[in-house]
Amino acid sequence: MNTIFQIPKPVNEPLLDYAPGRPERAELKAKISELRDQVIDIPLLIGGREIRTGRTVDIVIPHENKKVIGRYHKAGPREVALAVQAAAAARETWSRMPWHARAAVFLKAGELLATTWRQTLNAATMLGQSKNPYQAEIDAACELVDFYRFNTYYAERIYDQQPFSPSGSWNYVNYRPLEGFVFAVTPFNFTSIAGNLPTAPAIMGNTVIWKPASTAVYSGYFLMKLWQAAGLPDGAINMLPGAGGEVGDPVIDSRDLMGLHYTGSTAVFNGMWATITGNFSKYRGYPRVVGETGGKDFIFAHESCDPEALKCAIVRGAYEYQGQKCSAASRAYIPRSVWNAIKDDLVTQIKGIKMGPAEDFTNFVNAVIDKNSFDNIKSYIDFAKAAPDAKVLAGGVCDDTEGYYVQPTLIETISPHFKTMQEEIFGPVMTVYVYDGGKFEETLRLCDATSPYALTGAIFAQDRAAVMKAETMLENAAGNFYINDKPTGAVVGQQPFGGTRASGTNDKAGSLINMMRWTSPRAVKENFTPPHDYRYPFMREE
Repeated sequence: MNTIFQIPKPVNEPLLDYAPGRPERAELKAKISELRDQVIDIPLLIGGREIRTGRTVDIVIPHENKKVIGRYHKAGPREVALAVQAAAAARETWSRMPWHARAAVFLKAGELLATTWRQTLNAATMLGQSKNPYQAEIDAACELVDFYRFNTYYAERIYDQQPFSPSGSWNYVNYRPLEGFVFAVTPFNFTSIAGNLPTAPAIMGNTVIWKPASTAVYSGYFLMKLWQAAGLPDGAINMLPGAGGEVGDPVIDSRDLMGLHYTGSTAVFNGMWATITGNFSKYRGYPRVVGETGGKDFIFAHESCDPEALKCAIVRGAYEYQGQKCSAASRAYIPRSVWNAIKDDLVTQIKGIKMGPAEDFTNFVNAVIDKNSFDNIKSYIDFAKAAPDAKVLAGGVCDDTEGYYVQPTLIETISPHFKTMQEEIFGPVMTVYVYDGGKFEETLRLCDATSPYALTGAIFAQDRAAVMKAETMLENAAGNFYINDKPTGAVVGQQPFGGTRASGTNDKAGSLINMMRWTSPRAVKENFTPPHDYRYPFMREE
C-alpha cells in the first residue's frame, strides 16, 4: 500500500462533569443500575476463546461487601501453557501486521471508549473498585482514551526516527517486536493502567499475556470486550486472572517471556525481577523489565506558601480515591507558623468529608478495595493511636460492617521518622511533621532521605528562591515533581508518569520513552555501489 500513514495529532479527552441535569449523569446512573442487577460470569480469554476452569471467585462491591456482581474463573499452570501457545500463534500475524493497522485497532478503541463504551467502563470501575463518578471519569474514560491516542502517535514518531544516509548508500532502522511475549501485570486502582500496560506493547507488535489484579477483574473483563469490539485479533492479548503464583510463576518460567510490564507493590516486583534474572539461561534474550511500584509521596510547605492552596492539596492529594493511588500524598512537612494558621480549619474540612457508596454522587470518599487492605490500613491507624510521639487529629474510624470504610485520617507526629512518615500505607492516611521555619533546608534533607521511594512530591511556596532550593535538593526524591499543586493527577501527554529508587524503573507511562521499551531496533545498510576490489588506496606502490 503506497501510503505514508500519519496518526491524527492527539488531544486530551475532555472531562465530563456529571453535574445535576447533565445527560451523562443520567446515562451513568442507568448503566450502574443495569450492572448492579446482573451477576456476570467472567471466563479466561485465551486466543479469543472463553475458558472456564470452574475455580471461581466472587466479585463483591467494596462499599457493599455482601453484594455479588460477578464471578471470575481462576487460571493455573495449564491455562498459562495455553496462553503461551496462543500468544506465539498470534504473533505470526499480529507482529507482521502493518503498524498503521495495529494503531487503528487502538484508535478505534479510544473512540469507542469516548462514546458508546464510556459509561460501561465508568460504571464497572465505580462498582468494582469503589470510585466516585469523577475519579472513574478521569481514570476509566479520559486517561485511557488519552493512552490510546498518544501511544499510537508515539509509535509513529518512533518508526519515523531514521538514520543519516550518505551518498551511495541507504540506512534505515526496522523497529521489530520483541522475540516472544510480554507479561502485563496490572493493579486494582486504575482501570487506565489495566488498559495501558497490555496495549502499549501490543501497539508495537508484541503479543501479551495479561494478569489483572484479582480485585479488578470486573472492569478488566469489559476492557477485553472493548478491545475485541475494536477489532483486536484473537490471541494478541490473553487475559488470565488468578493467584499471583499460579499465573506469574509459570509465565516467568516460559522461555518465550521477553518483557514484563508491571504496576504494583515494590516487594512483588523485586521478587519477579530476581526470578527473571535467575532464568536468563533459558530465555531467547534479556527480557525488558518495566515497573512502576510504590510511593511515599510528600507535600512540602515553605513559610511563603498560599495556605488555602496547601489545605486543598492535602485534602485532595491524600484522600481522593481513599488514598489508593501510587501518587497519593501521605506525608507533609509544614512550618510551624503555617501549621498554626491552617490546622483547625484543615481538621474541620477533613472531618466534614462525606463518605459512602460510589453510587451516591454526593460522596467524596468511598470504600477501600477489600478486607486485606482495610486490615492493613487499620493497623497503621491503631499504631498511631497508641504511639506516644503521634496523635490522630481527624478520622481514625474503621468499619467493615457493610463496606470497607476507613475515615479520612490526619496524624500529627513529632518524629520525622515515624512509621507512617516512612512506610507506604495505600489508604486515606496523611501524616504531618511540623518543622521550625528556620530549618527549611535541614527538613528538605530529611524529606529526601526518609523514604526509599521516589515517585511524586510537591513544594508549596510563593518565594521563588525557596521553590528553586526545594527543586534542587529534592531532585532525586520524585520522578514527578509539582510546584504549588497536589502530587497526583498526571495527564497523558502532559506529565509522563514514573519514579525511581524503590518506585520503579521510571520508564514514564504515557510517553515515547515507554513505547521504545517494547521494540527491538534492527539497523539496515544498503550499499548502492559496493566495491569490487578488496585493496585500499594506501596499499598502492609509490
